[in-house]
Amino acid sequence: MNFLRPPLHSIKVFSLVIATIPSALMDETFHVPMLNGNNFTDWTENLFFTLGCLELDLALRVDEPPALTEKSTPQEIAKHEQWERSNRLSLIFMKSHVSKGIRSSIPECTNAKAFIKAVDEQFMSSNKALPSTLMKKLSSKSFDNSRSVREHIMKTRDMAAQLKFLEIDISESFLVHFILNSLRSEYVPFKISYNTHKDK
Repeated sequence: MNFLRPPLHSIKVFSLVIATIPSALMDETFHVPMLNGNNFTDWTENLFFTLGCLELDLALRVDEPPALTEKSTPQEIAKHEQWERSNRLSLIFMKSHVSKGIRSSIPECTNAKAFIKAVDEQFMSSNKALPSTLMKKLSSKSFDNSRSVREHIMKTRDMAAQLKFLEIDISESFLVHFILNSLRSEYVPFKISYNTHKDK
């Protein structure tokens, strides 16, 4: 399979499958970010969730079944065909969510599990620099009215959660005060209200 351009028949098959999927599940595909080298964790989590919703993750969960022979039973044939379909469509979906700028750095794979492993190995060294990147973003983060206060708070908490996952713990108390200090001057009354409130 050409890495940059999947065979036309595969695209047609994938399109037919997508056409039969309920729109509620299809909405999940839009949550898979384009892998750009700085978002491997988010990309992986959303990818597995989406492929699971689309019921295309069999090849990521189960090893490839033995090759078919003349003695293969109907059940073995059906199982093999199901795995092959999952593997083929998963690969097309995953590769379509890898930015062109880094596609050439990922080895060619014909197995969905092998592709995920290759991507993981490719970005393992990048993840070593991730804590520094997140800490820099967090320390410079301030509320700029480009989104709601709730979104600002949730985004900040998400960054703290990512740092905790990377074994850099940020206390809840520090995070609360950090978020309060990141708010603009018009939120001073809110800050005062919080600081004078007995409960945390």
